[in-house]
Amino acid sequence: MAANARNQLTGAQETPPPRPATAAPPHRPTGPLFHAPAAEDAVDGAPWPPEDDGNAPAVTAGAGEAGRAGMTAGAGVTGGASEAGGGHAGTVTAPMSAAMGSMPASMAPVPVPLPGTAGPLDTPQPLRSHGCWYPSVDPSGTYVAFICDRGGVPQLWTGPVGGSEVHLLDSDPHPVKEVAWSPDGSWIAYTTAPGGGEHTRVLCVRPDGTGRRILAGAEPGSSAYLGCWQHDGSAVAVTVAEPVLPPGGAETEEGPVPVEPGLADPDTYTVSRPAGWASRDGRAVLLGGPHYGDAGPATQSLDQARTGTDDEAGRAARVHRAHGEETGRVDPEGTAGGGLAAYLVDPLGVAAPALVAVERGAATLRVCDLSRDGRLALVRRGPRARREALVVRTADLRTTFALPVADGDPWIGRFSPDATTLWLRSDAAREFAALFAVHLDPAGRRLGLTVAAERADCGLELLAFGHDGRTAALAWNVRGATELEVTAVTAASAGDARGAAVTAASAGDARVGPSRTVPLPHEVVTRIPQVDGRAGLVLALSGSQRRPGVWWLFEGTARRTAWSSRDEDAVPPGRPPVRPVPLRLTARDGLPLGGWYYRAPGRGPGEPAPCVIHLHGGPEEQERPVFNPLYHELLGRGLDVFAPDVRGSSGHGRSFVDADLGTGRFAAIEDVADCAAHVVMDGLADPMRLAVMGRSYGGYLVMASLVWHPNLFRTGVAACGMSDFATFYAGTEPWIAESAAHKYGHPEHDRELLHSLSPMTRVDALRVPLLTVHGEHDTNVPLGESEQFVRAARERGLEAELLMLRDEGHDFLRADSRRIYRRTAADWIERHLAG
Repeated sequence: MAANARNQLTGAQETPPPRPATAAPPHRPTGPLFHAPAAEDAVDGAPWPPEDDGNAPAVTAGAGEAGRAGMTAGAGVTGGASEAGGGHAGTVTAPMSAAMGSMPASMAPVPVPLPGTAGPLDTPQPLRSHGCWYPSVDPSGTYVAFICDRGGVPQLWTGPVGGSEVHLLDSDPHPVKEVAWSPDGSWIAYTTAPGGGEHTRVLCVRPDGTGRRILAGAEPGSSAYLGCWQHDGSAVAVTVAEPVLPPGGAETEEGPVPVEPGLADPDTYTVSRPAGWASRDGRAVLLGGPHYGDAGPATQSLDQARTGTDDEAGRAARVHRAHGEETGRVDPEGTAGGGLAAYLVDPLGVAAPALVAVERGAATLRVCDLSRDGRLALVRRGPRARREALVVRTADLRTTFALPVADGDPWIGRFSPDATTLWLRSDAAREFAALFAVHLDPAGRRLGLTVAAERADCGLELLAFGHDGRTAALAWNVRGATELEVTAVTAASAGDARGAAVTAASAGDARVGPSRTVPLPHEVVTRIPQVDGRAGLVLALSGSQRRPGVWWLFEGTARRTAWSSRDEDAVPPGRPPVRPVPLRLTARDGLPLGGWYYRAPGRGPGEPAPCVIHLHGGPEEQERPVFNPLYHELLGRGLDVFAPDVRGSSGHGRSFVDADLGTGRFAAIEDVADCAAHVVMDGLADPMRLAVMGRSYGGYLVMASLVWHPNLFRTGVAACGMSDFATFYAGTEPWIAESAAHKYGHPEHDRELLHSLSPMTRVDALRVPLLTVHGEHDTNVPLGESEQFVRAARERGLEAELLMLRDEGHDFLRADSRRIYRRTAADWIERHLAG
């Protein structure tokens, strides 16, 4: 952990508040759901998250309540590494010796027992307002494991679907990010982010809170990511990222004590880094593989699949992939650095980890499903906007089938019970993702492929299946809201042996339907953990009027779980939540744009208001009509909010996502100005009181908008944004750099383009005050990205501050940090838009 931050205004050493003591173990439920710990378990004692109130001290600055703590600075792409960091679409899984040369023995995860940290029914001083998300249902359909921030940080809880008593299974302060209950009910696997940073680890625990252990990611500098369970519950798939060690093996990074409030001088201070965190030498580090601007058969095959073409080069590339051969785009000797390996891990450690897939230079690698007999694995890999689904034969680790798939939810598909059909969510050769049925032979090779379910103007966003494999839930993204249907699915006949004679328009006799539409109490479905069974349909929902929660639909009636979020706590008493209205506009080059407008309570319809243009991250994220406490903080100050989707956003088709590639990013910056002009011309916003705000890629757009359009906005708030692509590539994680190269440009091949797109290049044009916000452990967009922009603004005589949040990474996960962030930002904007 980093040393306690020093208050930059007073010089006093700040001490974080004490952590709650580890609580006594909870009541141990009995019955078939909860298993008594086995003898070998005997251990002593054993997003998208909602934006809300937590447990992290912060170094703060600016005006108002949060600002009195002080400002500091430090170091900086957005998104793209939520699974395992790094990828390319060329060479695929092969035996470890062939694909990665010699892999360190430490890459194979070994369970590490831990002391118990189960908590009581509730944590001390629980948040009155909280959210629940990422549910996973036990095989009986009676209990749900889920993530909840009622204790101030996202933690692992369990509770009955139809009851109110909940249990905290891990009271450690490390935020939980994913949860998966084993199919046999014996274990709950989950991913945590120690210190709130980007390096994650995978743990598992018994449903009664005993037997907690680390499955992977315990080694300093490494990361591990959760995959699917084997269908019998005997092992769970885990992806391990090879540690990226600092030069010379150093475990700390030396740096300066700030010589002026809020900024660091490189000669006078020391920042402690967690053991194994890499310091960088100023050069961009990528994992290898094809990048934006490269040519070759590997990238050709993906482009052909998206456009429907199929020439000899594309077929040759697919042959290479099918046989696990190199295509000239990898680094078999390991000189590029970094690598990913996916294993099946026995939580008890009795059986040795079994290798499922391995790659050098992969942006992501996740095992999404295994056939019931264990012969085949469905693997998702690749960088943003170039994801790919692979069918891997587990006996020899050869890839037998590959198809491009859409960004978004990583759980892309599932095998039918007899593995004759692979159901897949894909946007191959399409504008919008659809449900594909892939007919497979016994060796996992494709016999036929067809589109089983599609919509002309919207994409398939979530795909889930019942335990018997005969029922599926399809969630369609319709202009930001969800339309949900449950349908019957019939796999292809196992006896169909037409082989190569089957055309791409056929998938045997795989069928979908009949379907029924499911009415929803919220606008957006974020996860579907159960489709059938005792509890019926279980959903994680989020909407504009309520905090994220878990609902279940039984016999046609939607019921909210008793332990889920409470609607009456959404906003302060006496002020109802604001429901946004959709806005449509046209960019200066004719591209249709849209977004959601939030009107501050009490303001007349014809009265122009001070307005904040809020820009989401990604850029492949989408603005959705879901409850956002940040927006309601701003609305409570009398500020309107317009949250648009500029080009590059998801939810509007593949062409829209790709419209910001290369020089298209200049047009994305112009989109921000066009959005501001639209709300002014519509009479909604006051042209003299406009602010711009965003996080991650949105933070980059804030800085870019302020220097490209210096007279448009009165102020800006940029959180975790890139200010210079050269320093970003030199400081980010290698797997994030690998993925970013496909989106923004290659750090070497496209150096001039990236230089011209960097806000630091035009910082002389900055005219207005700026607040930046960053997590101290952000290795996605390093802290220095905010620091250097603030320093440059101050050198030019402008007001600029940096709010650094302790124990946070790229995503602000702790409730206290999120509250400080939104209140400091609202104070800043309100002060600069006053009058």
